[in-house]
Amino acid sequence: MGASSEKRSTAQELSNIAADVGALESRLKDVEAVINRLESAAETTARALEEVSAHWDAVYRAMRRAE
Repeated sequence: MGASSEKRSTAQELSNIAADVGALESRLKDVEAVINRLESAAETTARALEEVSAHWDAVYRAMRRAE
């Protein structure tokens, strides 16, 4: 009877580990989705900063011409 009890205990532990792995996989998918959104936001920010920089460059060129 000891071997049967040990098998049940091992099966329960494996079941618990499988549940934990499932939860981790779910959280990993959530993290990957957040990373994708952050990358998209970073690209948008970079484009906006390039545009602002181009406008400032134009302002500085205009100021130099005025001098």
